[in-house]
Amino acid sequence: MNPASTPVLQDLRVLELGQVLAGPFAGAILSDLGAEVIKLERVDGGDDARRMGAAFTGGDALVFQVFNRGKQSVALDLKTAAGRTALEALAQEADIFIHNLRPGVAAALGIDGPALTARHPRLIYCEISAFGATGPMALHPGYEPMIQAFSGLSAINGGPDDPPMRSGASICDQGTGMWAVIGALALLQRRQLTGRGGVVSTSLLETAMAWNGQKADALLNEGRQPDRHRSGHPGFVPYEGFEASDAPLLICCGNDRLFAKLAQALGHPGWASDERFATNRARLAHKAELLAQLVPLLRKRPRGEWLALLEAAGVPCAPIHSLPEAVAHPQVQALGILQPVPVGAGERPFQLTALPMSIDGVRPAHRGAAPALGAHNAQHGLPPVAPPDGTRP
Repeated sequence: MNPASTPVLQDLRVLELGQVLAGPFAGAILSDLGAEVIKLERVDGGDDARRMGAAFTGGDALVFQVFNRGKQSVALDLKTAAGRTALEALAQEADIFIHNLRPGVAAALGIDGPALTARHPRLIYCEISAFGATGPMALHPGYEPMIQAFSGLSAINGGPDDPPMRSGASICDQGTGMWAVIGALALLQRRQLTGRGGVVSTSLLETAMAWNGQKADALLNEGRQPDRHRSGHPGFVPYEGFEASDAPLLICCGNDRLFAKLAQALGHPGWASDERFATNRARLAHKAELLAQLVPLLRKRPRGEWLALLEAAGVPCAPIHSLPEAVAHPQVQALGILQPVPVGAGERPFQLTALPMSIDGVRPAHRGAAPALGAHNAQHGLPPVAPPDGTRP
């Protein structure tokens, strides 16, 4: 077999006791990389994400497909002795266990990190929480917008006169899933040497603070609050979005050489020798004066003309795309990151965004659609589960 076609995490077994996003995203990454991911769900409806939106396929919402493609589903009642016994049997054969249960639930069920790894020493245990494993708020639940607000991320989004606003993407949830995977893979390497697993703890708040690190570190070390720039940058001018006559574009002059190219391309070569604009530090001090000339100039011609002119001059620039424009762009299409999901005969065809990386030139492919609730119970010697109304049989 060609090594490039062999999933890199083949023969790895993952148990995911995940709800909605952070835990399931970690499981989806590992599944796309070739691991066997067994999603453990409640018997009474399963993951809440199944109902987060209109029915898309098999009675489940599209968001459930996004974060649970390629997995198995085993439905267990962990409040019963039989359910906990089944989990222990699965854990005995697993390499990684992931959960983002509400704080305190894992301990109440006897499956917290110290307890489960004591019974299964080779197991790599990944716990995801909202506010972290320690501290006065360790037992507080939380959701993406709460964490963005609490961490200060919302306060640095937008422009100086805008209210605080959350990111349009779930960067804390998905980022935390990524950190869980990174920690799990690090412990897999350690287990090769020691034969023992361990416990990875991460949280949405820690992820938010990491994304916020550049701003927080400036506050801690220089005592300065971050300015709010919308699309701009605190250290470079011009380095932000502008309106052309028909659509917006972004111009990024990250040094004085690029600014000189911009000035030449726009027909104002004198800007590069003007003492107010000749250096980046001067431009930072005289930003309003420069933008007073640059903004009306860029409004005079269509975006396409400016992009062609600036690209020819070697000035970094980009269209500010709508989502439909981005998805349809030839560069995005060429990357093959928007992939069809394998479905059965007669099932609805659809596409999902794949992992943002390739290994040996090959992007990990979707292995299948998300499973029906309890679809794999029989495969693991467990009784079937009758699905609730509104989900597929």
